[in-house]
Amino acid sequence: MADNSIKIFTGNSHPELAKLVANRIGIDLAKAVVMKYSNQETSVTIGESVRDEDVFIIQSGCGEINDNLMELLIMINACKTASARRITAVIPCFPYARQDKKDKSRAPITAKLTANMLTVAGANHVITMDLHASQIQGFFNVPVDNLYCEPSMIKYISTQIPNWKNALIVSPDAGGAKRATSIADRLNLDFALIHKERKRANEVSRMVLVGDVRGKIAILVDDMADTCGTLGLAAKTLVENGAEKVYAIVAHGILSGKAIKVINESVIEKLVVTNTIPHEDKMAICPKLDVIDISPTLAEAIRRTHNGESVSYLFSHVPE
Repeated sequence: MADNSIKIFTGNSHPELAKLVANRIGIDLAKAVVMKYSNQETSVTIGESVRDEDVFIIQSGCGEINDNLMELLIMINACKTASARRITAVIPCFPYARQDKKDKSRAPITAKLTANMLTVAGANHVITMDLHASQIQGFFNVPVDNLYCEPSMIKYISTQIPNWKNALIVSPDAGGAKRATSIADRLNLDFALIHKERKRANEVSRMVLVGDVRGKIAILVDDMADTCGTLGLAAKTLVENGAEKVYAIVAHGILSGKAIKVINESVIEKLVVTNTIPHEDKMAICPKLDVIDISPTLAEAIRRTHNGESVSYLFSHVPE
C-alpha cells in the first residue's frame, strides 16, 4: 500500500465524470479553481497542498479542445511546481489522436506534439481510453495505460440488447476490424465488415458490405463517432442488405456538426456511447442516444495505479 494519498483534480472539460470517479474511490474531489481571465488566458489555482501526494488530473479532449488541453497542461505544471510526488494525466478521450501519422505531405503529427507537451508540463504517467491508434503510446517517454471500453460494451450487448444471440458484429471500416472481431469472438457471434471509400475527410462516397446480415440484428462497433456520416451510411447499407435492426456502439461519441440530425434521421435503433465525453445536452434532443458509464473502470485503474497493482485485469473485465 502507498504511504501517501490520492488527490483527484478536474478541469472544466468533464467535471461530472471526475465526480463519479471520486465517489467510486470514496474520496472528495481536490479543490482547484480553473477559469479564464477576460483576455481569455487560462488561470489555475490549486486550492490545497499536494506536496508528496499522488495526483490524478481528469480532463477529457472534448468540447473546446484547445482550452481543455491548455487547462490540463497548466494544472499538471502547477502540481509539479507544488512538489507532487507523481502526476497522472487521466485523459478519457485523447485530443488530436486522429493526427497520428503523415498521411499526406507536410501533415503534422499533432498527437506526438500533444504527448511532448504533456511530458514537458510534468506528467509522470498517462491513463487514457481506447486510443484511436495504440501506437500513440509510443509517442510518450512516460508509461501510458490505454484502457478499453470493450468489456463495458460486451456487458451492454449481453444485458441491454434483446435477442442479442441473433446478432452480428459489424465494423464500419477495415481499420476497426480488430476491435470488432475481438468483441465478436468474446460473445461467440459472427462478424461482417464494411469497406468505405472516402473522397475527402469526413465524407464517405461509397460502401460495400462483406458478410451476410440477412435476418440478423447488426451491431456496428467503432472507436469514435464524430459527424456520424459513416455510421448513418453504414446502417443504411446494412438494412438494404437485409439486417433486421441496427445498433451502434461507440467508445467516444464526439457527435459534432450535424451528428444528432444524422442519427435521428437514420435507421439506427440506438446509438450507444460511453461517458468519456459529456452528453447530457445531446441526450435531451436525441432519444436514440444511450450512455455506458465507464467511471468504474477509470476509478479502479486509479486505485490500482496508486497501490502499485496490475491494471491488465481491466482489459478484459468490468469492475463490479
